[in-house]
Amino acid sequence: MKPARLAALAFLLSLLGGCYVYDPYYHPYGYQAPPPKFDQAWNAAVGAFVDQGVEILTQDRANGVLTGRRGGVNVNARLAQQADGSVRVELNAGGNLSEDPGLPDRVSRSYDARMGRG
Repeated sequence: MKPARLAALAFLLSLLGGCYVYDPYYHPYGYQAPPPKFDQAWNAAVGAFVDQGVEILTQDRANGVLTGRRGGVNVNARLAQQADGSVRVELNAGGNLSEDPGLPDRVSRSYDARMGRG
């Protein structure tokens, strides 16, 4: 190889030494997608009541309590923020369930649909 070519090759190789490729950002160990936020769960619960014709009697968002009634059936929702950031939701029904035995299941399905699960 001629000295000029050898010098040019050495020069080009020295330029490559200055190139650096950064690693992509990795999430911390054990990273999981963020859990649903309280607002999203609360809005889904309120929307589920409305979807199923449940008249909302009380909304205590600060304590995560929602109560309603449709005919003789009482429907309650209790939401609680967990330590891991997730939201626990309990839907309960009582009263004269024989009047509309499918109402609790419909409210639950409506809630799931609004949360993107159905």
